[in-house]
Amino acid sequence: MNTPMDIQEILNYLPQRYPILMIDKVSSIEPSKSIVAIKNVTVNEPHFLGHFPGNPIMPGVLILEAMAQATGILALYSNKERNKEGFLYLFAGIDNVRFRRQVVPGDQLRIEAHVLKVKGDVWKCKVKAEVDNELVCEAEIMGVGQDTKKDTKL
Repeated sequence: MNTPMDIQEILNYLPQRYPILMIDKVSSIEPSKSIVAIKNVTVNEPHFLGHFPGNPIMPGVLILEAMAQATGILALYSNKERNKEGFLYLFAGIDNVRFRRQVVPGDQLRIEAHVLKVKGDVWKCKVKAEVDNELVCEAEIMGVGQDTKKDTKL
């Protein structure tokens, strides 16, 4: 299924806002199965001021954050009754992370996630990020849904 989302629709699923919002577009999403999301990397992002002056490189933790945000959209889109005020999809764990190349301003990060397992509000996905069909990062990411009005524990 090819269900693209623009930034306005993405904002309905993610609570993050500038400067930590890391997804610009969703190219396709298949509920409970997969998502393809895009992050356009631009030189005017605040982290490039210090990472690294004269040689801007996107921090690995922000690549992982973009990957986690893509899985959050997938989980909330798949379970629409959970997409409500006060319910968050939180980054809960990561396994088998490998970085393969740097990401620099001008790159377009393509993030692809496939669901490995869902148990209640816990989702585990195999995620990869690429630039120009070249692998940047791969990981297994676990997220958990949480009603923040009821609970503050993961």
